[in-house]
Amino acid sequence: MRLSQYFLPVLKENPAEAQIASHRLMLRAGMIRQSSAGIYSWLPMGFKVLRKLENIVHEEQVRAGHIPMLMPTLQSADLWRESGRYEDYGKEMLRITDRHGRDMLYGPTNEELITDIFRNAVGSYKELPLTLYHIQWKFRDEVRPRFGVMRGREFLMKDGYNFDVTKEAALHAYNRHMVSYLRTYERMGLQAIPMRADTGPIGGDYSHEFLVLAETGESEVFYDRAVIDLKLGDREVDFSNVDECQDIFDEFTNPYARTDETHDEAAYNAVPEERRMSARGIEVGQIFYFGTKYSDALNAAVQTPDGKQVPVHMGSHGIGVSRLIGAIIEANHDDKGIIWPEGVTPFHVGIVNLKQGDSATDAACDQLYHGLVAQGLEPLYDDRDERAGTKFASMDLIGLPWRLTVGPRGLGNGVVELTNRRTGDSEEMSIEAAIDRVSQIYVGKT
Repeated sequence: MRLSQYFLPVLKENPAEAQIASHRLMLRAGMIRQSSAGIYSWLPMGFKVLRKLENIVHEEQVRAGHIPMLMPTLQSADLWRESGRYEDYGKEMLRITDRHGRDMLYGPTNEELITDIFRNAVGSYKELPLTLYHIQWKFRDEVRPRFGVMRGREFLMKDGYNFDVTKEAALHAYNRHMVSYLRTYERMGLQAIPMRADTGPIGGDYSHEFLVLAETGESEVFYDRAVIDLKLGDREVDFSNVDECQDIFDEFTNPYARTDETHDEAAYNAVPEERRMSARGIEVGQIFYFGTKYSDALNAAVQTPDGKQVPVHMGSHGIGVSRLIGAIIEANHDDKGIIWPEGVTPFHVGIVNLKQGDSATDAACDQLYHGLVAQGLEPLYDDRDERAGTKFASMDLIGLPWRLTVGPRGLGNGVVELTNRRTGDSEEMSIEAAIDRVSQIYVGKT
């Protein structure tokens, strides 16, 4: 993409309403614009990142054997009355009456609707296990929306629901989601620590939140420093293997890690003192096992081999896709702007032309641009007629992981400059070598 043909309305000054880095930088980098309190338009670069995250979530859910679908944003209030949650959910639920006088709501979550779909379609244990999920916009009427996409009212969320005959099978689904979420976050360049959590209005017996450590986190967290060294990495996982998923679950949850809501001082004090850590954390996902809470209320049962009707065991599992962008920026920025991890960057590399209009410099930039595109990469070419300082500031602000700088002096020596945004390290090389180097960086990451 040529920047002269793109829509990237960057801001030079910090917006007064932005209190945290991610909100400030998303506004300044032209990723979002507020429509009303807690509701945002996603501009091209923000939308591009949002879709990248969504694709990673889809790929890892399908890898784990989960089946995508799509449920509506509006739901019938009757289902929520049937489950007993319509009045209990509180003022965060946006209630609507349609032209026929029917009570509707803008879905904050989908346990009732997915259970209704299940009970009308599945009747035998032979059709289980089953996990369905979707990625859809949700609405929760926060009393004080703030921090941009971190605590907005409208947000994009992946929510999945497992249906199993027994508690043991449902707990395997729980572990399977734990593993798939760990892989998802690592692909995004994040370390999201699973922590024992409160089940809240969803209910149930088991729950873990995934938290990214950041000074602006909304939760106080306590953890064993050993959990920081854990990585799933590139290991292959058989998601149908109960023991393998259980082993990974144990590996990542045995070290102490809890939010303030479930903090156990005695258990924490049993951790060696030099490994006891406390910090702030941003929640980016949560998994639940809640047994037969919704299947009992909504009569979602299957027939077992002996002919009995038993309520299915269920769990729900969410990832805050739009919130993740804020968390990634909170964990990856400096005083100049965003620093995107390579797995989620909106463009793979920026090209800065230091002398727009100079035939040799323009030709070298075009050669770089077309060479990178031919390798399946997406460069962002700053071909504007602006000062070099303005171009460098824009690139630093939007945070592409790599920058290629092209100018008459370097070209006189047959080289361009490749700069790492995170470290600031630069290296000079030929145009052909630069194309090859950037291509190698992104092998397996695109």
